[in-house]
Amino acid sequence: MEGGTPHVLFVCGSLRARSLNRQAGERARELLAGRAETRWLDYADVPYMNQDAEFPAPDAVRRVRDEVMAADAVWVFSPEYNHGIPGVLKNLIDWLSRPLEPGGAETALRGRPVAVTCAAGGSRGRYCAADLAEVLATARAELVDTARALVALDRRAYTTDELALTPAEQAALAAQADVLMTRLGSA
Repeated sequence: MEGGTPHVLFVCGSLRARSLNRQAGERARELLAGRAETRWLDYADVPYMNQDAEFPAPDAVRRVRDEVMAADAVWVFSPEYNHGIPGVLKNLIDWLSRPLEPGGAETALRGRPVAVTCAAGGSRGRYCAADLAEVLATARAELVDTARALVALDRRAYTTDELALTPAEQAALAAQADVLMTRLGSA
């Protein structure tokens, strides 16, 4: 960042085109407008984590690692699948947590600020958020944990593919954006 506009990389835990979590990310993007540059990470082509294929890392893995390391922070928007992290997102995190060089300690996530927002059914994504906190801490990312937006999706959202935030959820998302910007030194 070095005195410039911070760059926040958004990651959606769902690959669905009309993902409700991607819609939550778009709301966050609006909240960061004029304060940060944002973009979505495309990782649909990242292969399953396999230590036999770790070095040299596949091209798709090197690309996503480079994008994560070029960002000042990462903001994850994730659904909750069976009270946990969606497999595609966990696979991405597994690759990002692996050493960049054989025997090395440097990873794409180490020391990187990461915020988490989850939109899910009645659980409001709390199980996924808790799992992500554990996995990201293990990966030595710096979890931006002081404010977390958890969104409760109703049946209408699942049938219309339209995210509707309550005023409290919108306020929580705005607070999370503010905390992230403060963490990046750009309140």
